[in-house]
Amino acid sequence: MAIQNTQPESVVDLLSALIAIPSVNPMGRDVTGEIYFEGRVSDWLQAFFESVSADCERIEVSPGRDNVIARFDNGSDVTILLDVHQDTVPVDGMTISPFAPVIKGGKLFGRGACDVKGGMAAMLHAFRRLIREQPAEAANVVLSCTCDEESTTTGINDLVQYWGVAKGKSRLLAQRPTFAVIAEPTLLDVVVAHRGVTRFKIHTAGRACHSSDPSQGVNAIYRMARVVEALEEYAELLTKTIAPHPLCGGATLSVGLISGGTSVNIVPDECVIEIDRRIIPGEDRSVVVDSIRQFLAERVDFDMQFDEPWIESSPLTDSDNEQLARAMLNCVQQADKTHAAIGVPFGTHASRTCAAGVPSVVFGPGSIDQAHTKDEFVEIDQLKKAADVYFRLCSDATLLR
Repeated sequence: MAIQNTQPESVVDLLSALIAIPSVNPMGRDVTGEIYFEGRVSDWLQAFFESVSADCERIEVSPGRDNVIARFDNGSDVTILLDVHQDTVPVDGMTISPFAPVIKGGKLFGRGACDVKGGMAAMLHAFRRLIREQPAEAANVVLSCTCDEESTTTGINDLVQYWGVAKGKSRLLAQRPTFAVIAEPTLLDVVVAHRGVTRFKIHTAGRACHSSDPSQGVNAIYRMARVVEALEEYAELLTKTIAPHPLCGGATLSVGLISGGTSVNIVPDECVIEIDRRIIPGEDRSVVVDSIRQFLAERVDFDMQFDEPWIESSPLTDSDNEQLARAMLNCVQQADKTHAAIGVPFGTHASRTCAAGVPSVVFGPGSIDQAHTKDEFVEIDQLKKAADVYFRLCSDATLLR
């Protein structure tokens, strides 16, 4: 496969090149076509790092899906991990051409412009500048471009094991980094805390029969209705029993999906719901499901099946990242107006790096309000400033000592 130009100089041209290479996460759908998965972007990234003579490696996470990692070594006692994901959400319903980047009114449009190829372009620009300028006080920098963030986070889950249980899998990230900065749209504020999430399914079972005489069966949907009613009570109870985090709000529970039955004339023998439980810093994630199980057991008189969570993401805590946040805000102050350390309700890869023992923050150009939208864009001015901030932070390790 021919690799597109990997030598665009400006951060705007870097982002345009990345948007033009589709890397759509199928989000669990059974699909085919060249717009899906990260392979073409991984090829481009590998060629980019080779073109700037960076030490890089490509590690398979699952068939056809790789993490691409590059390292700048300056002999420092500080190592910064810059992490950004390669994939985007699907393009259904977009009102602009998703892979034909357009500049209009100081904005660059295209799928991934905001989430998160804008952050990737800014990190690539800063990384290349480190290699070219070789700042004397620069930190060591590992730039990880991870796969599958938008669906099941397999890329970052793999990455945080490289300095632990999977030691030896990565040559460039065999030691735990000192700090981590995760690229996501934050409007150039520094996210120091966010909520985590646990998602799982509950099943109720019944006994099927002909709907002409429902008394001969057991309706699994009726049973689930009682479960859902109890969960609504539980969700309200969370707001009263768990104090909200000052930056990212309170713990929440939502029933987001329900399915059951096979035909309107058959009493259903199964019903399934999917639960989204948001966890705030300071909560113990390990007891979340058991707490719900116990609450329901006290309110219904039938058995339920709880599936193992299909996603578990810890919160990002602000208990250990003050030094990094302060340094990052100092760099932002030099590039732009005053910004703040904030909390957000959504999750990021920072939950994984934080849980793996690395003080972490989230920072990048663009607004979360533009992520996944029908006319996704990023402000070019923010894009340029983000590249400058990443470089300033990485070029002066004294800020982090």
